[in-house]
Amino acid sequence: MKAENKIVELDQAKQFISDWKKQGLKTVFTNGCFDILHLGHVDYLEKAREFGDKLILGLNTDASVKRQNKGPERPINNEYSRARILASLFFIDLVVLFDQDTPYDIISVLKPEILVKGDDYSVDNIVGADVVINNGGEVKTIPLVKGFSTTSIINKLKN
Repeated sequence: MKAENKIVELDQAKQFISDWKKQGLKTVFTNGCFDILHLGHVDYLEKAREFGDKLILGLNTDASVKRQNKGPERPINNEYSRARILASLFFIDLVVLFDQDTPYDIISVLKPEILVKGDDYSVDNIVGADVVINNGGEVKTIPLVKGFSTTSIINKLKN
């Protein structure tokens, strides 16, 4: 599938997941801004995919990123650019943009079997964990690669 075709609306993602579940495939969901793609992101996303058969990435829209107080210049790359770059990764099966402050609504609609976040979160403070667990799924955390963050890259460029 072409990278551009992996970027779908929520209702399309729901249909893909329904079809995959009928085939016995396990879906994994994670989310984030992924503003400047770096090794930490790639390592995290690749490991997330290993928990199941299909990886769905919830991607914050530009407006959603701006509301997170990451700085006035963020996001550096617009949502379409971020979505296309992420969709080009072979281990990402779908990219779904969301405009809310959290991915709770998208998780509630998609009901993935596995929800993944970095180990800077604990299961009790991962948004949507209750939805996944109440539907018989699991919540996992992945150790982050030390020394890699979009903020550190931006700060390095400024100096």
